[in-house]
Amino acid sequence: MRLRSHRRRLVVWSQSSGSAGASRVARPARTGRFRRGIRIGMLVTLRGLLPLARWVRARWRPLLAGAVLTVVGVVLRSSTSGTVLLPGLLLLLSAPLLPGTPPGRSELERELAAYTTSAQRYDLEATLDQYPDDVTYELRETLARQATAATGPQIPGCGRRQGS
Repeated sequence: MRLRSHRRRLVVWSQSSGSAGASRVARPARTGRFRRGIRIGMLVTLRGLLPLARWVRARWRPLLAGAVLTVVGVVLRSSTSGTVLLPGLLLLLSAPLLPGTPPGRSELERELAAYTTSAQRYDLEATLDQYPDDVTYELRETLARQATAATGPQIPGCGRRQGS
């Protein structure tokens, strides 16, 4: 048994230059360099846009609302609905002034929200008391913020009515 020849099904893609009427079309040389340059340029551009993506992720709600209101205001500028243009522009301009949340903050808040009963909170606070405050300050701030949000406003007459 012998090996098959790889040249058995040879196909001629272009005619030889000696045939009558054949014009040889030259293929552009080095298209690989051009494609590689485009690909590297796109990767560098995307890498440069990552900080912008992080910035937008922290402030996407006011940016989205501002963009929608601005587009509606521009489209309906001749009617009375065009008055939403100003609030849309204000939202777009105020978004850079909002503080961004640290990357792990929402995950930390979700994990700490699992401690719902007061006994669980006391156990967690007892555990945190064993460590210095400079290590646990972020956990304590998040717990205090969640406790304040759970109790509601502390201004008399501003909260929900009891019994109604």
